[in-house]
Amino acid sequence: MNLTRRGFFKVVTAAGAAAAIRTPSGHAASATDLQNTIGCLVDTTLCVGCRKCEQACNERNQLPKPRESFDEMTVLENERRMDETTYTVVNKYYPKHIGALTWRTRPSFVKFQCMHCNDPSCVSACIVGALTRQENGAVVYDAAKCIGCRYCMIACPFQVPAYEYHNALTPQVRKCTFCFEDIEKGGPPACARVCPREAVTFGRKADLLRLANWKMKSNPGRYVNHIYGEHEVGGTSWMYLASEPFKTIGFPELGTKAPPRLTEAIQHGMFQYFAAPVALYAVLGGIMWGTGYLKRALRKSETRNDTDSKGAEE
Repeated sequence: MNLTRRGFFKVVTAAGAAAAIRTPSGHAASATDLQNTIGCLVDTTLCVGCRKCEQACNERNQLPKPRESFDEMTVLENERRMDETTYTVVNKYYPKHIGALTWRTRPSFVKFQCMHCNDPSCVSACIVGALTRQENGAVVYDAAKCIGCRYCMIACPFQVPAYEYHNALTPQVRKCTFCFEDIEKGGPPACARVCPREAVTFGRKADLLRLANWKMKSNPGRYVNHIYGEHEVGGTSWMYLASEPFKTIGFPELGTKAPPRLTEAIQHGMFQYFAAPVALYAVLGGIMWGTGYLKRALRKSETRNDTDSKGAEE
C-alpha cells in the first residue's frame, strides 16, 4: 500500500468535505388510486374448500398436474404453501378456542395466492426490474429480465415467490399472475370466475372495500371487524373477510407501513450527509492506526521517498 501522510490526510479531508454536502432523498412513492386499482375480496365464510379455484388456476397457467386429483379433499388436512407448480392453495383450519370463546363451529377454508401489494416489496427488491406493478394493481414478472438473485423471495412479507430449483438451465421465479391478460380485457381471474359459492369477488378495490364494510355492518356477528389487506403493508389488491382473528387462519400479523418505505427510510437515514461513508473511513482509519499498519505504511513510504531523493542527487 503506497500511502503517504499527505495522501492519507487528503482522503480524510475529502470525506469531511463530503459530509457537509446536503443530499436530497429520493422518495418517489405515490398514493394508490383506488378508482383504477382492481382486486379481489375473499369471503372466507362462504368458502367450502372445493378446490375449484386451484384447478382453474392450474389449467389457466398450464402448470404441472398435482400428484393428487383436485377432487381429493384429504390434502386439506395439512397446511400447504404456494410453490413453483402451484400458484394458489386452499387450507383448512379447525375451530380455535380462546378461553371460553369459540369463534366458529365448522372449519374455515382459506384461499392463498400472491397478494399483489400496493407497494410491493418484491418489486422494490428486484435489481433488474423483472417484477413490476401495473397501473391496475397486478404485480407481473418478466422472466427475460430475471437473473435469479431471488431477492424477491427474501423481501416478500407473505413468502409467496417460489423458485424453480429443479430447472438448471432456465429457472424462473413463479407466483400468481392475477391472470393479467384476462383482467386487461376486463375479465376476472380464473379462480374468481370458477368459484361456485362466489366466495371471491372481483372488481375495483374501492367498490370491494364498500362491499366488505357493508357485509360487516349487516352481519356483525358473522365477521370480525377487520378487512385483511386494506391496510397491511400499505394495502394489497387481495383482501379478506373472516369469522375469526386472521392470525388463527394462517395470516401473518403485519404492520401498515409498506416494507419498501421502511427500508428506504433506513437507507436515507444511514447515508444522509454521507454519514455512513464518513463513519466507515473513521472505523477503518482507527483500525489501521491501532494495529500499527498505517504507521508502518507511512514509514515505508517516507523511506522510499528519501531513497529516491538521494538517488536523484547523486
